Amino acid sequence: MRAVRDIKTISIISAAAGALTLAGCNEQASVPIEQGYGPNPTLPEPKSSWIPTVNIATATGWRNGERPVAASGFAVAAFATGLDHPRTVYTLPNGDVLVTETNAPPKSDDASGIRGWITKKVMGRAGAGTPSANRITLLRDADSDGAAEIRSVFLQGLNSPFGMVLVGNDFYVADTDAILKFPYQEGTTRIDTKGVKLADLPGGTINHHWTKDLTASPDGAKLYATVGSNSNVGENGIEAETNRAAVLEIDRASRSVRLFASGLRNPNGPSFQPQSGALWVAVNERDEIGSDLVPDYMTSVKDGGFYGWPYSYYGQHVDVRVQPPRPDLVAKAIVPDYALGPHTASLGLTFNTGKLFPANMEGGAFVGQHGSWNRSPRSGYKVIFVPFANGKPSGQPRDVLTGFLNEKGEARGRPVGVRIDKLGALLVADDVGNTIWRVTPSQRSAAIQ
Repeated sequence: MRAVRDIKTISIISAAAGALTLAGCNEQASVPIEQGYGPNPTLPEPKSSWIPTVNIATATGWRNGERPVAASGFAVAAFATGLDHPRTVYTLPNGDVLVTETNAPPKSDDASGIRGWITKKVMGRAGAGTPSANRITLLRDADSDGAAEIRSVFLQGLNSPFGMVLVGNDFYVADTDAILKFPYQEGTTRIDTKGVKLADLPGGTINHHWTKDLTASPDGAKLYATVGSNSNVGENGIEAETNRAAVLEIDRASRSVRLFASGLRNPNGPSFQPQSGALWVAVNERDEIGSDLVPDYMTSVKDGGFYGWPYSYYGQHVDVRVQPPRPDLVAKAIVPDYALGPHTASLGLTFNTGKLFPANMEGGAFVGQHGSWNRSPRSGYKVIFVPFANGKPSGQPRDVLTGFLNEKGEARGRPVGVRIDKLGALLVADDVGNTIWRVTPSQRSAAIQ
């Protein structure tokens, strides 16, 4: 299977890429961004052009004293600064916070040719071109003042780590190509023991979506790893997508791996919703069919469920670029639960399991939106909250953190992973600002409206 491609497209893209002004297409969103959120997003007709919309926010970082803008009812402060491309955060039972300092591994096949060269330039401008530090750092707030004063290299020598989870005294890391297990003792600030491989994950020299996120079942018997696709819409061949665009289930005892759910283009942030007990993920949908399509989403994932990629989106909306078609798979594609806006790059998802925020936020979802490159005007670049009731989304999203883009449209920061800390505050990894932000209710408000 190959998505339809034309050499003329590549030639035109190459010419435009010299000055990184690929956004020169006049294509613009025609639907208000608000209509791309919720259980029933607006899905206009797809748009096609020789040059895809590329609207990159140049990464600049934060100046001294700058910080994101907290919405009314919230306050934000830096928990830790001076990190090296922090992507995900994890809270240990004793309150220590782990952060992955990581980036994409070398991808020789993916970097070849004109398209690979353009991708490299785009990623560099967006702040994603730095080599991976390949480590996990421990942050400790020993005096509970909301800022970490102790910092230690917890693990190093990893291979583009992303997901983390602790089960008992076993600490698991999802590298880009494998899940590793390390022994953990409460209070330790460093692990020097070499990891033991629990299971392989899809990697290789293409490895289009390199991030592999991780969580454990409530009873600890199973691990769930998210694996993104090896392409936008299957253009690298369906054989390159084995166990990709999927959630994989790994049995900790037997080390067996099975496909749990599929058709999820780039899932991240696997989290169990506290009221329903269902596993949810945030999913980055496909690009290059216009600024209004396709909304990213979060959804509960069903065992054996198929969610459309690459053959269709949002249920039975067929993507005609994908050849040959698979009407049999389209017919059983599950409609996602809740749209998160087109091209928002929603990479972080965590549920509010703490007691610090008001009661009307209990069980709701915080989502870190890394920000668009394929939309005009830009979308994402913020953290939002989606209220839940009885285990399901129950209202419109609310902004929590904004201001990651300055008045010039430059990216001072880009939010990625989100996590609740031991005291119930929200931690946000900012991989352009190299900061972990900590969000709490402000003293001015007893309830978030």
